[in-house]
Amino acid sequence: MIRQLIPSVAALLLCAGPLAAQSPAAPATHHDHHHEHGQGHASAPAAKGGVHEGYFADEQVKPRPLSDWEGDWQSVYPYLRDGTLDPVMEAKAKTKGDKTAAAYKAYYETGYKTDVDRIEIHGDTVTFHRGPIAAKGIYAPDGHEILTYAKGNRGVRYSFRKTGGDASAPGFIQFSDHRIAPEKVGHYHLYWGDDRAAVLAELTNWPTYYPAKLDAQGILHEMLAH
Repeated sequence: MIRQLIPSVAALLLCAGPLAAQSPAAPATHHDHHHEHGQGHASAPAAKGGVHEGYFADEQVKPRPLSDWEGDWQSVYPYLRDGTLDPVMEAKAKTKGDKTAAAYKAYYETGYKTDVDRIEIHGDTVTFHRGPIAAKGIYAPDGHEILTYAKGNRGVRYSFRKTGGDASAPGFIQFSDHRIAPEKVGHYHLYWGDDRAAVLAELTNWPTYYPAKLDAQGILHEMLAH
């Protein structure tokens, strides 16, 4: 299924629901990781770059199982807040030259912001941890959407619908990780809420998760190498 985003207030809606990330709205801008942060235009086939850069043909996109994201994951937001990721911001500022390290950090503050500090995915069960409070949901595949961004590249959101579990667990979760076919990943961006369309429209807040086994320096190393 192809979803083309159009410039509208809806494109800035925040994910709704009991476990919404609750970030403040911010202008949709482009991200060097090619997340869903720009408003869409007409879809286009692969023309330049590769899949990880967001250039691919529709027929390359395949369904993916929840097991692609199996494991125990931690939010990187605390590492942004405590300064661990400052070298990443400095590297971006030096390499790209379009904004200062402080401006990059402010941008990622909006992107990474979440109070869900840990996520466990095992089988069809996803557990969301907010400190000592956990909410568990059972999820089934709910299709995928191809999003086209203003700069011409594209991305895929893989959606899953809650079929059981705690009432406080979100009704829908959507993964984005620069992949378009079944593949295990080293990190991902997760969107969630109780309104599928509103979750899909979220472009500015993309809570990001890395393996829980990594310490601060391990995550820093992974990001600098990414």
